[in-house]
This record gives sequence, C-alpha cells and structure tokens, in this order.
Amino acid sequence: MIGEHPYVKWAIRVIESKIKEGKDIEPDPKITPADLFQKRAGAFVTLHTIDGDLRGCIGTFLPTTADLAHEIAQNAIAAALEDPRFEPVSADELDKIVVSVDILSAPEEVKSESELDPKKYGIIVESGWRRGLLLPDLEGVDTVEEQIRIAMAKAGIRKYDKIYKFTVQRYH
Repeated sequence: MIGEHPYVKWAIRVIESKIKEGKDIEPDPKITPADLFQKRAGAFVTLHTIDGDLRGCIGTFLPTTADLAHEIAQNAIAAALEDPRFEPVSADELDKIVVSVDILSAPEEVKSESELDPKKYGIIVESGWRRGLLLPDLEGVDTVEEQIRIAMAKAGIRKYDKIYKFTVQRYH
C-alpha cells in the first residue's frame, strides 16, 4: 500500500493487519500519530488502484468514536473490506493500492447554493432522514450543480430540504 503522511501510514497499518493477519489493531502511542488521540472529527479513507480507479471509500461526516485514531482505523477497514460497491481488498492487491485520508470540518448549513464551490467544499444534502455526501475537489466534478446532482443521487432524493458544506484536510 502506498502513502506517506503519518495519518495515511496509520490507515495502511490497520488495513494490512486486518487483511494479512486477521487482526484489529488498537491505536498505540508508539506507532500512532499522537495528535490523533487529541482530536475528534469525521474522516474518510479512500483507496485507489495505482491506475487511479476508485477501490473503496468509506467515512463519517461527524465523529463516531473516541478519537481520530479510532475514526481512521474504523473507516480504513470499512473502505478495504466493506464498501458495498467493491469486493474486499485481497492480500495480493495491497501493494497496488494508494490510500488517502480526509479529515472533515464540522458541517455548516448554507442558505444559498452561491456559498458553494466544489473545489473547496464538500457537501451534504438532506431530505428527511436521507443524506448524500460528496467530498470536495473530485476529478470531473467542476460545478455546484454537478456536485449537488451527484450528492442527491447518492441519497436517492430528487430535491433537498437542507444543504451543508464542509472543508477537508486531505492527506496522501
């Protein structure tokens, strides 16, 4: 697996331990970046093949665990093994996967679509209990209209009641 940033290296350790040894590893201050124990945030872990094809992407837009170390670990395993769009990643694929980690800011409700920018902000559209999320700065998503259309399709809705924006810190 490929990744340089310490957050990405942590995600890779978690995935490799689960796939190669069948073990969940707990965050350990000796090998886990220390600042991950001091933060709570939503996080996405995205896997691509070395050719650039999406191979898995799972995340949370609000924190669901005690700290960011656990949030990344939970989503890394889910991206590798539980993304319903793909077969689980196999041990043979590990050296052909590129990992990135996105840490999300708290979502902020927007009053007008004019506040959005698909290169800068991710969005969450909401209608009743249905939600669709799209990360920012995705290849091929160049307009607010396209970003909203994709997020609504992910939610299975034709119109939204509320829309939120958020920023990400992306680590490769």
